[in-house]
Amino acid sequence: MALRTKTKDREELRNKRHRRVRRRVNGSQERPRLVVHRSNKNMSAQLADDVQGKVLLGVSTLAPELKDVRESATKKDLAKAAGKLIAEKAKAAGITKVVFDRGGYLYHGRIAAFAEGAREGGLEF
Repeated sequence: MALRTKTKDREELRNKRHRRVRRRVNGSQERPRLVVHRSNKNMSAQLADDVQGKVLLGVSTLAPELKDVRESATKKDLAKAAGKLIAEKAKAAGITKVVFDRGGYLYHGRIAAFAEGAREGGLEF
């Protein structure tokens, strides 16, 4: 029998929350799903069209556009800057309304900062 670790349990609970959220949250061409993934050091986000099964665009805190922010900012500030960046890219692609998918993470800290940055950048959700 394999030993269970706290990390496995935490990830399992996050996946359970994510599946619960995904039952209700769907993205379309008119209103794509803004998917957020958080790791210990970085964040990434994508705009997904679930009807066609395609990713429309994506951004990460490792993006070259965020290099000057990355060197001096906290992880929370970097998440907010990434939110603004994805909002800029979405507006350039003609997308203004999205559905926010927090990926099972609590709406707190970096996830909330990312959402705030995306809203400041012009996305509606």
